[in-house]
Amino acid sequence: MIKSVIGLGLAALGRPEYINVATEENRDKSPEAFRENAFRMLDAAYQRGVRYFDTAPSYGMGEQFLIDWHQQRKYSGLKFGTKWGYTYMANWELGYEGKHEVKEHSLTKLKEQWEVSKQLLPDLSFYQIHSATFDSGVLENKEVLEHLHFLKNEHNIQMGLTTSGPQQPELLRLAQTIEFDGEPLFTVFQVTFNVYEQSALGELKQLHLQGKTIIIKEAMANGRLFQAVDSEGDNSVNASLQRIATRCNIGIDALALRYCMQAVEPDFVLSGATNIAHLEGNLQAQSIELSEDDMALMAAMAISSDTYWEERSQLSWQ
Repeated sequence: MIKSVIGLGLAALGRPEYINVATEENRDKSPEAFRENAFRMLDAAYQRGVRYFDTAPSYGMGEQFLIDWHQQRKYSGLKFGTKWGYTYMANWELGYEGKHEVKEHSLTKLKEQWEVSKQLLPDLSFYQIHSATFDSGVLENKEVLEHLHFLKNEHNIQMGLTTSGPQQPELLRLAQTIEFDGEPLFTVFQVTFNVYEQSALGELKQLHLQGKTIIIKEAMANGRLFQAVDSEGDNSVNASLQRIATRCNIGIDALALRYCMQAVEPDFVLSGATNIAHLEGNLQAQSIELSEDDMALMAAMAISSDTYWEERSQLSWQ
């Protein structure tokens, strides 16, 4: 069986509203309740063998929760990844009507956010540009790239980036060309990949062959895989996923994670679980193996990247 590790992402653990189709009703959304739940989830994940935890300053209080938990628990054998470039703007306001997070890929923002993120050292393994895009120009910003190179050498951490949007493949190819002293700056690539969005599969396979660190995010397409029907009223994809999941005695969540594991062979696939039951369901992905027929069927469920990202842009924060 392919050995791939599920990590825990804190995107939905650190802020009261997030882009996701599936939500938990009647959930206490106070900062105190979220902190308590985050610690409970981090403990539960560690006890179940999870060793990679992924966060960002824009995940509300998620990064601070992870810092505080780490300093209190002092567990060994952990790997942390965080990011820079987005600022959380909602300030815990439910129903916030502005942009919940704002991107700024400047040297000033990098230095500002590093001052907090560095508290995760020495277990901070991966430091990533949050949602690098061509529009932000971050991969052409000499000052930013030089400072990332400095931090990489100064603290012995791997530099990486996360990608979103229909230009993921092109961005991954560009990122691989950036070098200092003949060595690649970026060795960690966190990419959106799931049953619907498979456009970066070719690049991910090449990165795997090169021994780069690969992290898969949004494996469940922000909950869209759980919808009974798609935007055109067709429920065939959901029905097919459910048949495979039932035969394997797992949920669609574990099935989605397992597909990513076998299709990409990444180092980590992120769970975004916010309660222990969901986490345990996700972890079942490590106990099964999909057949070639199952893999072929799920590979055929991919939609165009433009369509995927257009539909994702319509999801609301809740």
